[in-house]
Amino acid sequence: MTQTEIIITVAACLIVLAQGIFLFIDAKKRNHMAWVWGIVGLIQAPMPLICYYFFVIRPDRKKRGIKQ
Repeated sequence: MTQTEIIITVAACLIVLAQGIFLFIDAKKRNHMAWVWGIVGLIQAPMPLICYYFFVIRPDRKKRGIKQ
């Protein structure tokens, strides 16, 4: 592997890891299957974030009456 490929691979791993951690922490805070969202967040980016927004954050905001 070239140095550029290594840098890209490390950056991608860090992005996916950060996404998984964020999803786990936020889902735990909202009581929405934290482990599942954390593992799904480690699979790829950014699709789990988009799904999390539409399936967890938006309904939670509507339930609490928070406007977007």
